[in-house]
Amino acid sequence: MPVSPSSMINQYKFEDEPELRDLFITVDDPESHITAIETFITYRVVTKTSRGEFDSSEYEVRRRYQDFLWLKSKLEEAHPTLIIPPLPEKFIMKGMVERFSDEFIETRRKALHKFLNRIADHPTLTFNEDFKIFLTAQAWELSSHKKQGPGLLSRMGQTVRAVASSVRGGVKNRPEMFTEMNNYVETFSQKINVLDKIAHRIYKEEREYFNEMKEYGPVHTLWSASEEDIADSLKGVASCIDKCCKATEKRMAGLSENLLPILHEYVLYSEILMGVLKRRDQIQGELDSKVDALANKKAEKDLFSEEIGKLEDKVECANNALKADWDRWKQNMQCDMRSAFTNVAENNLHYYEECLATWESFLASQTVDLHVEEDSEDRP
Repeated sequence: MPVSPSSMINQYKFEDEPELRDLFITVDDPESHITAIETFITYRVVTKTSRGEFDSSEYEVRRRYQDFLWLKSKLEEAHPTLIIPPLPEKFIMKGMVERFSDEFIETRRKALHKFLNRIADHPTLTFNEDFKIFLTAQAWELSSHKKQGPGLLSRMGQTVRAVASSVRGGVKNRPEMFTEMNNYVETFSQKINVLDKIAHRIYKEEREYFNEMKEYGPVHTLWSASEEDIADSLKGVASCIDKCCKATEKRMAGLSENLLPILHEYVLYSEILMGVLKRRDQIQGELDSKVDALANKKAEKDLFSEEIGKLEDKVECANNALKADWDRWKQNMQCDMRSAFTNVAENNLHYYEECLATWESFLASQTVDLHVEEDSEDRP
């Protein structure tokens, strides 16, 4: 079968070679657990490292989804203005795959694997103490460590303060850079959500087309049994449809593995970015309110001045962390998108080349047969 010159696109790489890594994480081996009150899945998390702060070079633990949620919340708590990688949603939309189907479990496993490896590759998050505990502690140790965190009332208080801050409206002294980030995220969120919805619709239609094709080919084979004169042609059509059906299946696999997960991951990233920017604004809002209070309470000037100094440092740290992470996130996003779109283009080229070659071969065979018949008719 001919190969398109565009296939050479595989020879090019859009991202720099990764630096030497010292932390390797694998999420695999899902296991189902059924108790009297719940059914859940655990995943094996295997860590290999050469870092000195780890007591061993290899660890193997089992984690369930709520453990990953705990880790994400701890990272957000410790680094409120860093862009924490997204986790797959806990619940799935009606009409999609069943919650405990093999397809759902495998999709979630891949997402959890990516989540941990994105953290491992992050220059700051990778050294977080809770991340280390997540990777190394046995189940009972992790459970004990979780209990040391803030209680429910404390978490509720943080949530109430965050909501109250967002209700108050915009921040007076927000730097222009972060206003531009907000505008970018709003536009990005709109576009990526539209792409995600359309891509899922295309995949659904492709699956329906594939199912129709599986029924379409055999009809020609059955028909050939009662049409002796065109039996070979009918069988040839059936063979072409079968080959195109297999090519369609491969293209669907490419969509589900290379495009859909990336698009949906960045839908979740857009929500995370909005949360990060709100938390930055909340820190800025605390500083603004103290500055306003200082102007109205001269008697407590020394106390307020000290608090303002601390808040100014906090805002500066938050701004610097977000600016650095923003640039890193955009670079990663652009690499991921280029890679996903390139894979889709390459898969489409292979698909159309394969289908075209299949039907051209059929046409050539029919032309030869037609010439043979014409020659036989011309003979005396």
